[in-house]
Amino acid sequence: MNTPLDRMADFDLTPEQREVRSAVRAFAESEILPYVEEHERAGRYPLELIQKLVPLGYMGPLIPPEYGGSRSDVMTYGIVCEELARVDWVVASVVSVSNSLVANSILNFGSAAQMERWLPRIADGTCLTSACLTEPDGGTDLASMRTLARRVSGGWLLSGTKIFISHAAHAGLFFVVASVDRDARHKGVTAFLVDPASEGISIGEFPMRTLKRDNLAEVHMQDVFVPDEGLLGEPGRGFPVLGAALDTGRFSVAARCVGQAQRCLDLALPYAMNREAFGQKIGEFQLVQQKIADMTCRTQAARQIVYQLGRMKDAGVARASMESSVAKLMASQAAVANALDAIQVHGGHGLSEEYEVGRLLLEAKSLEFGEGTSELHTKLIAEFMLGIRAQ
Repeated sequence: MNTPLDRMADFDLTPEQREVRSAVRAFAESEILPYVEEHERAGRYPLELIQKLVPLGYMGPLIPPEYGGSRSDVMTYGIVCEELARVDWVVASVVSVSNSLVANSILNFGSAAQMERWLPRIADGTCLTSACLTEPDGGTDLASMRTLARRVSGGWLLSGTKIFISHAAHAGLFFVVASVDRDARHKGVTAFLVDPASEGISIGEFPMRTLKRDNLAEVHMQDVFVPDEGLLGEPGRGFPVLGAALDTGRFSVAARCVGQAQRCLDLALPYAMNREAFGQKIGEFQLVQQKIADMTCRTQAARQIVYQLGRMKDAGVARASMESSVAKLMASQAAVANALDAIQVHGGHGLSEEYEVGRLLLEAKSLEFGEGTSELHTKLIAEFMLGIRAQ
């Protein structure tokens, strides 16, 4: 541990967790970082970079070895997400979605046949996944989803539209939530495992000002037949499936936010000590030092609350919904605030294509929306604390 940053990040980790952090960081910086800006400008999905994760075991950190995964503790999984996101939002998102939302849901609620069919393919990288949750009119309000699942002989017919769907065009499996009874709201929500090649599915580009390399999509489903073996859990019992998935999903998103907050600090520090104005390095000005101190405190505070959540999950706490909301809220806001401060330190250069901090701001803002807006998590935290809502 040679720097204050090393000490803050690694002080209470096990030797094995420190080794994982070092290995993932070295891999990300050498194998992913050189291509991120190029892929963003070209709108190119980083498929070849994702495949490099497989032999290192990074595609299946929550998948048990019997299914080809590299099952680790939750804290180590968070470190993997943090270090990948420090370099690339999209590659980190692949790991996060495939493990937190999809593989974890199959492990917790799937049948033996579903586990045997899907988990090995997720772990070996032959099946990327997408979580089809958000709708045009629903957003954060998942209980009001309009995608309908209608019972037919031998299975279900799904009809509806999902938007902001990462990895959809490259996925071999969709995790889809739909309602079997819209009037029942959350008690009608049902989870499905859907083949993206099914008849009736169309995947269209969802144009974005940022994350062009993610190829975010709009997924339309019109009478898509899903056989009974595609039902995940029980009809009308999809909200517990979704809740458990989002618990872990928000942990991994929060860990990714910590990685991005750290990246902003990593970029601001050398710039502040290389750039000169009025005859001195700008890092010697007190107002710039204030920003550096604020960025450092935000990053470390967010990291500690995320690590606390990871340790709770490792201790066997089945549901930590309030803590996941706290971690997601704090870490995403830290990422956005750090990106703003990093841009300010860079001045006009912060918005030029030569520097990555401008891109990091838009990506951090997208993480503040993803898996629940800040407003939603603020409401959830207050309701948990006031006893209005139970874990």
